[in-house]
Amino acid sequence: MFGYYLRTALASLRRNILLTALMIGAIGMGIGAAMTTLTVFKIISSDPLPDRSARVFHPRLDAQGMSGYVPGAEPHDLLTRYDAEQLLRDKRGVRQAMMYAGNAVVQSDAAADMPFRQRIRYTSADFFPMFAVPMRYGQAWSANEDAAEARVVVLGSALNQRLFGGANSVGKRLRINDQEFSVIGVAAPWHPRPTFYDLNRDGGFAEEEQLFMPFATSRALRMGFAGNLDCWGPIDKDTGQLGLNAPCAWVQYWVELSSAQDAADYRTYLENYSSQQRQRGRFERPVNVRLDNIPQWLDYKRVVPSDVRLQTWLAFGFLFICLLNTTGLLLAKFLRRSPEIGLRRALGAPRSAVFQQCLVEAGLIGMGGGLLGLLLAWCGLWLVRQQAAGYAALAGMDASTLLGTLALALLASLAAAVFPAWRACLVAPASQLKSL
Repeated sequence: MFGYYLRTALASLRRNILLTALMIGAIGMGIGAAMTTLTVFKIISSDPLPDRSARVFHPRLDAQGMSGYVPGAEPHDLLTRYDAEQLLRDKRGVRQAMMYAGNAVVQSDAAADMPFRQRIRYTSADFFPMFAVPMRYGQAWSANEDAAEARVVVLGSALNQRLFGGANSVGKRLRINDQEFSVIGVAAPWHPRPTFYDLNRDGGFAEEEQLFMPFATSRALRMGFAGNLDCWGPIDKDTGQLGLNAPCAWVQYWVELSSAQDAADYRTYLENYSSQQRQRGRFERPVNVRLDNIPQWLDYKRVVPSDVRLQTWLAFGFLFICLLNTTGLLLAKFLRRSPEIGLRRALGAPRSAVFQQCLVEAGLIGMGGGLLGLLLAWCGLWLVRQQAAGYAALAGMDASTLLGTLALALLASLAAAVFPAWRACLVAPASQLKSL
């Protein structure tokens, strides 16, 4: 029976090519706009750590002076080095890591490249297990090597390919800022999007670092700093803005907690710590702490721009209007075939057969609109990739987008056809036979 419905639907669509093209075009434009904006929204709002994002938190303390104080304002996004190191020593979480970014000059005898500048992340040992960084060769350094200011590094897979041709480079030597280091591990490809732990570059959509070094080692060697720095008091000339006791916020800090109760306890710990620092005279402002997990942090930082949300809603609104137009065209098309439908009903065809026939015809229109929508979505994503936004380079069409576009087009066309098909079923055979 489906084969009969299909042949009849094709014949009906061929009888009025212009009307068929209008309906396919309406659905295709709506689907293309909706899938383009939905793909961009999906990229920006994706969960960078799907299995643990609700358990990884970003603590914030209000360590600044009273100058510019606004009651109830958000505390600083970053911690001072003193506070970060103290929280790390207290070990109140399952895992905790302090970090910052920099740039360094890298050189290896095994590579033909001249010395080149490389983005680097200085962090502590728990960074790798807490953020689920996969290791291809070797391992990350330990807390003991952190304390010993060990001259070790972990390479990313791309940098390992550049320096050592992708081979196992554990134990190999390289020079960073004229200091010799040993490769202790090589990370497998790892692409959290957005890079929630550092949103300073391209809103969190820049390529992640390919070189990792212990935080303590970086400070012992006075490695370079590349990030946000906010100071509010006198700076010691010998130790500078990155010194242990400098009144400057510049360290990123994350902690992993196992349960909601642990999160509540950790927040209490932060409040008590802030009170203690106020009593010591380090903190001047009233106690003001925050503890956001990754989704809350991304929402607070507005990683998904409001204009992208608006564009997504507008695109689906446009799709709805396209479907309304398609519904009107289908209604006109089906009702114009009332004599044919009446004759079929008089010959014994049940209403369900008429309804199914109309839905098959609408499904063919939807598939045509889906193919057109795929083409338009591909063009739309190409235009997105030409923009300067950090996420633009990630806007591409994958298998899920392909299948989602076709499925949305089919469902949309069937939804648009329900009312016209129902009206076609109500055609009275007797009245139509009289008009023949």
